[in-house]
Amino acid sequence: MSEAAKTPRPPYYAVIFTSVRTDGDNGYAEMAEEMVRLASLQPGFLGVESARDGLGITVSYWESLEAIQNWKQNERHLLAQKKGKSDWYQSYKTRVCKVERDYGFEQE
Repeated sequence: MSEAAKTPRPPYYAVIFTSVRTDGDNGYAEMAEEMVRLASLQPGFLGVESARDGLGITVSYWESLEAIQNWKQNERHLLAQKKGKSDWYQSYKTRVCKVERDYGFEQE
């Protein structure tokens, strides 16, 4: 992903998922693409940003805590979480935050 998510005016929520991968792909890239596609279909999903250079950071944006909880319980997402623990991650941390303020700059 090479551009910032287009989010509405705050408040909204961010889920920050930070991870260290295991060696090899083991189906990770395909599942990651599927998760972004499925998340984008979830009510309350606002956007996602992701980067990886050793340490991976994915930030997804949501309208509400309820929308985040519904995504966490998505059947396919539950399978990805399980595979993450068994196959893809050495470690990870998830943080849920309320965005109170945002600002930026965009060169034209």
